[in-house]
Amino acid sequence: MAPADGVKQTRREQILDAAAELFARHGFHGVGIDDIGAAVGISGPALYRHFKSKDAMLGEMLTSISERLLEGGLARVREASDAASALHALVRWHVDFALDDPALITVQMRNLANLTDPDRRRVRALQRRYVEVWVSTLQETVPVDEPTARAAAHAVFGLINSTPHSAHLDRDQMASLLTRMALASLTTAGVLAETVA
Repeated sequence: MAPADGVKQTRREQILDAAAELFARHGFHGVGIDDIGAAVGISGPALYRHFKSKDAMLGEMLTSISERLLEGGLARVREASDAASALHALVRWHVDFALDDPALITVQMRNLANLTDPDRRRVRALQRRYVEVWVSTLQETVPVDEPTARAAAHAVFGLINSTPHSAHLDRDQMASLLTRMALASLTTAGVLAETVA
């Protein structure tokens, strides 16, 4: 949810960013509305002018993450010159997202169960569409069946999404390492599938 350089955040965006940091650090249930208000310099009750509840805040946060990942993934595939370039662009997109928004990645991984049923269904549908972008791109790039492509995509998400817990390299070095590891894993999936068949 961090804005592009030079773009001023709205109050809603400020609140969501602060909430994401707090939820990532203390867990959804460990954060009160007053904590979020204090983080953005307003009273807890004043937050209700922007969100009807903490649940609504989490719902918008996780829906927004899923929409951004899907839209960004589709755009990168659309702009790529071929399938291999599309796969590389998808990997780099997800790596950049994870490194630039570690709190959002952490909240997404830990808090799906805390969503209301309608929000959970919406987020799950968006996530499934995002996975399908990866599966189809991978299948166009390497000889791999659909179940293997799906398993490989989820495994790579796990690799990339673990980055909030890794602070051993600077950002650019970490991005390069993750991109190489993810691409190696994905392209190896095709080789392994042929070996097993």
